Amino acid sequence: MTDSQDQPRRRYGIPLSALSESQIDAIRRIPRHDQAKPPRMLERRPVDIFLSGDYWQMEKAQIFRAKPVVVAPSARLPDPGMVVAHDGYGIPLLISRDKKGQVHLFLNACTHKGAALIEDCVVKKWSTISCPYHAWTFGLDGRLIGVPREETYADFDKGTRPLTRLPCRESGGLIWGVLDPKAEADWSILDDQIASDFEHLGLPDWHVYGHRRFDLNANWKLVMEPFLEGYHVQRLHVNSIGPQGMDMFADVVSVVDRFGLHTRQTSGRGNYAPEVLDDPDINVRSYITHAYNLFPNTVVITSPYYTSVMVIMPVDEGHSRVDYYMLTEGAPDNPKAEELYAKSFAIIQDVFGNEDFKASELCHRGLASGAVPDVIYCGMEAPIPQFYEGIESVMAKAAE
Repeated sequence: MTDSQDQPRRRYGIPLSALSESQIDAIRRIPRHDQAKPPRMLERRPVDIFLSGDYWQMEKAQIFRAKPVVVAPSARLPDPGMVVAHDGYGIPLLISRDKKGQVHLFLNACTHKGAALIEDCVVKKWSTISCPYHAWTFGLDGRLIGVPREETYADFDKGTRPLTRLPCRESGGLIWGVLDPKAEADWSILDDQIASDFEHLGLPDWHVYGHRRFDLNANWKLVMEPFLEGYHVQRLHVNSIGPQGMDMFADVVSVVDRFGLHTRQTSGRGNYAPEVLDDPDINVRSYITHAYNLFPNTVVITSPYYTSVMVIMPVDEGHSRVDYYMLTEGAPDNPKAEELYAKSFAIIQDVFGNEDFKASELCHRGLASGAVPDVIYCGMEAPIPQFYEGIESVMAKAAE
């Protein structure tokens, strides 16, 4: 396959020219590693925002039930006629892609007596959804289309009992939903630039190579924090991707851009120098890492041969779930590709699971002990206070 008659299609990665103008501009602003100077700052946040059940209840009501959140990458349901149950947010959800390719989000409850329509969270290729209790049958668009012994119901109209629909949209290769069926859907949080960036990265058309659920004893914000700064990389990850391991990253701050409540961090990897951008044939992802922090709880990070998508779902103030997805440009079609993807999937689960997520749990345990009165942040962690300012602004507006 070729992109043109005289240019073979690259097997992995994309050139700089394939990115959005905004992404290219951010990359051009990356200084040489020896010229990168982090800002000086000292920001504080009270420990209660991580430990207080009352604070979590406000977050739940004003953010996680009232605002759009990412439910899954679009690649989770790549084809029409697919459906999957989702339980990560503590609400029984059902995601479907109908025969026309339209995505829908419902409560996973039959409108007869509330029985779960699907009990596991495995993707199905179905044309309809049938309740295991009394076999009420629904279309993938949520319509009730079949009721056994319908003649025994007096004055019954199937059109009055569709699945309970939740507001849902796809944007940039991600499926967003509002988890309260009574909430007024405000889609202004979905930023056009973020969607454009993801489309230029190819995210909407990628393949889910691997998926894993992590259950963590940590507040969801502490799980988010490591992906908002590079301060920890050469320290926490010293023996994995840090200087005593693969030595993939320099100890510098990223170029940070804000798009509404979302953050894009653009970083030169350890092998980066501005001159590499002069070669039009490079895989730019081998030299540049993009880390997106999507409000409130989703992380997207690029790597040379895959992209990580993490959806961090709070259970309560002290527990979180993370759905980790490793996306690749396509399914592996030869042994070398399978070996590369399998190795990458194992490494990234180890780095995130046994280092970043473990650190979040250790921090939560330490904060709960009363060891410190507040948490402080330096110039190497500048995006973290910005993230909290976004949370605080949304909650203050809701309180009004």
